Amino acid sequence: MPTSKPLLYDPTHADRMKELTGLPLASFRARAAALLIDLLLATALFMALMAVPILLVTFVPALQAWQANRHIHIEMNFLHNWYSLAYTVLFFGLSLYWGRGRTIGKRLMKIRVVSLRHHRLSLWHCIERALGYGASALELGFGFFQYFIHPNHQTVHDRIAETIVVSDKPARPDPA
Repeated sequence: MPTSKPLLYDPTHADRMKELTGLPLASFRARAAALLIDLLLATALFMALMAVPILLVTFVPALQAWQANRHIHIEMNFLHNWYSLAYTVLFFGLSLYWGRGRTIGKRLMKIRVVSLRHHRLSLWHCIERALGYGASALELGFGFFQYFIHPNHQTVHDRIAETIVVSDKPARPDPA
């Protein structure tokens, strides 16, 4: 009877985590402000994108005739339908990926997202983190407030994507 090897923990990414030691973590206020800025931008862009088909159907005669025979319902109720939910995940995921850890809100607040495993965030990390916002929002947003109880100030979406949010502000030299 062959003997099986026991399963052993392999700290593959311990070196990366050691590289991050001592980085200043972003404050809750900066993170919340960045999220609010990004939500406002996402909402404004969503509304602008959804206005295009509405304006086309309203002002293009050929589309008016086509629309008269069909019932078209475009709902501008953000996050209450599949296309706005997919848009939100793509907006946050892609903006984080293309910004290399900085969305517009994070850039304005001088913070950035860093992977605990890799030197650069992959597209999957960014999409996974964007999907994790839903998990953080569950139970009245308790996942966001786990920032205050986690030793590295990680929220639920940070832990899902294995990321931390750090301050990009230059550290002040210690007065000696």
